[in-house]
Amino acid sequence: MEFLSEVGLFLAQAISVVLAALLLVLGIAVIAQRQKKGDSGGHLEVHKLHERYRQQAATLAEALDPIAAKASAKARRKAEKAAAKARKKASRDGEGGRERPVSFVLDFDGDLRATAAGQLREEVSAVLAARRDGDDVILRLESPGGIVHGYGLAASQLQRLRDAGMPLTVCVDKVAASGGYMMACVAERIVAAPFAVLGSIGVVAQLPNFHRLLKKHEVDVELLTAGEYKRTLTLFGENTDKGRQKFQQELEDTHELFKLFVRENRPALDVDAVATGEIWYGRRALEAGLVDELSTSDALLTALATDRDLIAVHFVERRSWQDRLGIAAEAAVTRAILRLWQRGLDRRQV
Repeated sequence: MEFLSEVGLFLAQAISVVLAALLLVLGIAVIAQRQKKGDSGGHLEVHKLHERYRQQAATLAEALDPIAAKASAKARRKAEKAAAKARKKASRDGEGGRERPVSFVLDFDGDLRATAAGQLREEVSAVLAARRDGDDVILRLESPGGIVHGYGLAASQLQRLRDAGMPLTVCVDKVAASGGYMMACVAERIVAAPFAVLGSIGVVAQLPNFHRLLKKHEVDVELLTAGEYKRTLTLFGENTDKGRQKFQQELEDTHELFKLFVRENRPALDVDAVATGEIWYGRRALEAGLVDELSTSDALLTALATDRDLIAVHFVERRSWQDRLGIAAEAAVTRAILRLWQRGLDRRQV
């Protein structure tokens, strides 16, 4: 019975490894297909947030005071008609232009691989092509971080805005940690909700090792490499102290690059004091210099809507069923990892 139990346990573990490998292969296949196709296509969606806010206010006002709301709506329609007439005349005279400056509103909902960086690239390109003097960008950012090169690319897309001289504000309502903060620090101004989670300026890596399990069941794994450090730590081979030391050195170097990036973008911040891997809630992050202002994105946008047009820009990718399947599998893994990460935060309950 003990032998059968061990065999059953081994089979269950082996099946888990095979499933994980299949997900990995599927992900690689999806990435390869994207690279082969190049531009996967898609379209840009544009929404006028300032009009939505105004419509919501008008709807509520009408419910509270129908007579006053009717008079207000009539006056607004008259003003809009006059403005449209003026724009038409200006266009005929070759003097066309916007009446108010524009705040382009972008959203970044980050996963472990920062897959939204592709959409962000398209959105930034569109904004830079349409921008005029006085325009700026508001990015609503939510991300607990992920792989270094993915978030490095996403941060570089935001850097394009800064390099073009376009003001950038990042709003964090819930979390911008690790790679998320790497993106946020590019902005001229970071606005965070009082209990948003920020910081985590550090690097982490972990992987299971099945060598002893495989050895126990007399399963050999051959790993051939060319180059002393082509593979430092492995899933199935026997890891060495030398490999662990090299891997740790790589983590430390990545951390130094992360700190340098934050220091370049926020020179007034004491990076050494905050680059400990810790997280801070919004108010403490403000005290530490990680953010510049406490507010929600909703409060910021509704305040701006009185003087500026708010244009939400979202690029929607056209995906095949293979892409959607791969993304769904990755999302499931991401949610599982985030739940584990969240357990640490959940200890701080109110």
